[in-house]
Amino acid sequence: MKHYGLYINGSWVTTKEKIDVLNKYTRKPFASTSVASGNHVNEAVEAAKQSYRQEWGPYDRYLIIKKAGELLLERKEQFAEILAKEVGKPYGECLGEVERSALTLEISSEEAKRIHGEGIPVESAPGSENCMSFTVRVPVGVVAAITPFNVPLNLVCHKVGPALAAGNSVILKPAEVTPIVALLLTEVFEDVGLPKGRLNLITGEGPVIGEALLANKDVNMFTFTGSPRVGEYIRQNAGLRKVALELGNNSATVVHHDTDIEKAANVIAGKSFANAGQVCISVQRIYVHEDVYEAFLGFLKDKTEKLKMGDPFDPETNIGPMIRLEEAERVEAWVKEAVEQGAQVEVGGTRDGVFYSPTILTNTHRDMKVCRQEVFGPVVSVETYKTEDEVIEVVNDSDYGLQAGLFTSDLRFAMKAARKIEVGGLIINDASAYRVDHMPYGGVKKSGTGKEGPRYAIEEMTEERIIVMNV
Repeated sequence: MKHYGLYINGSWVTTKEKIDVLNKYTRKPFASTSVASGNHVNEAVEAAKQSYRQEWGPYDRYLIIKKAGELLLERKEQFAEILAKEVGKPYGECLGEVERSALTLEISSEEAKRIHGEGIPVESAPGSENCMSFTVRVPVGVVAAITPFNVPLNLVCHKVGPALAAGNSVILKPAEVTPIVALLLTEVFEDVGLPKGRLNLITGEGPVIGEALLANKDVNMFTFTGSPRVGEYIRQNAGLRKVALELGNNSATVVHHDTDIEKAANVIAGKSFANAGQVCISVQRIYVHEDVYEAFLGFLKDKTEKLKMGDPFDPETNIGPMIRLEEAERVEAWVKEAVEQGAQVEVGGTRDGVFYSPTILTNTHRDMKVCRQEVFGPVVSVETYKTEDEVIEVVNDSDYGLQAGLFTSDLRFAMKAARKIEVGGLIINDASAYRVDHMPYGGVKKSGTGKEGPRYAIEEMTEERIIVMNV
């Protein structure tokens, strides 16, 4: 069983205490990582701070990040195999994540050459006729990047790629249960010649590392993807430092009466249960116009019943295990509670160890946990609506607002929804789970603040500085 150390200032550091990383299908350890102390965190921050002070131009940043993406692609089978083990999602999905991650790094490398300011017409103010002005964007400094378990490679790339492209140094803290691909990515950056101290990786207990990062005032920015509870805690304790948060969602998708019902059902089934529903923008709430409800539900049930759970390395597997037994048990309890409150199970609703079957619920109401909170599991509710205003109101009746989907051929309704649905992104004629890596991605309400997507993350990870010249 291979052991991985911490990566601090260009060197691998092994500690006495270790954490085993489980194969989520077999439930047996396949690797282990070192456990960092607060002192290790402070050493990493100091290394990042010193590295940040060294000159590192945009073209050099472009070359390093580009080479890292290319090397990642060369090693994609290795990365996909580790992803399938430590996350538990099907190997084919894992290959897709590696390819998207390489693209995220490619986009980040290109954006390193495009960071720019703008001219400011200060000469238009009385007394400033001899002045000229422009802005530049400068890196914030040391960025603490804290990433989740569900997409542990691409979401790392969405933080590390833009941070490096902007000229920052990074302290990376991956999730305890899925750290290995982040460690392998660090090896990639080491192999392509990333200057030491620019990327430091710390593994171990989240609360210990998180508190040490928050206490260290040389950390200039926090970028976090995870639960609203932890995100709120970071924001409350970061003080005046920059914070970007990608948090939860209970994503809604609307199916209007004028769309291709079968196509919509196929798309929604695929984007409700991928990665066992453990995706922030997985479809969770489905609202179907009453005129097509029965037909849509039939298509959705048929598609869902054909999904196969099993070994992530079996080519026929569509859905793997959930990340922890406790999470599968939680989803089971939420569904049971919904049934006790009147919900009806149309498909699924059963647990086998860490596997929870893809589940469709009807006769739900908006105050059930499976509707009001984020399930983060393979469960959807399907309800009807009559009018456009009614469905917009119920979609907005949520603490979250990351993304939503709308299937319709009515351009007027689509534009009305675009104006009135309270989300960071509305996806027309696709489900809420649509995402490509160069688009702006972020939410409102409890779904967070700030944007991802390399260009937009770079704006978060830089400061605008104005230069005025009296000539």
